[in-house]
Amino acid sequence: MNQSDIETMIQRYTEAEMAVLDGKTIRFNGQEMTMENLSEIRKGRQEWEGRLSSLLNRRRGRPGYRLARFP
Repeated sequence: MNQSDIETMIQRYTEAEMAVLDGKTIRFNGQEMTMENLSEIRKGRQEWEGRLSSLLNRRRGRPGYRLARFP
């Protein structure tokens, strides 16, 4: 997926989260989401945000890991 696709998914999850917080029931990716699914919506948004961060770090030449140095 490219950056635009990932940003679109983040936007959709954000809209779903806001709709649930407003007390609405929505359909997203073929599933009906209600208040009890708020944690799942947030997990999905965080997953996509992580993918975007990883993609941007790779473009900047940063590895997806860090090295620990112990004295």
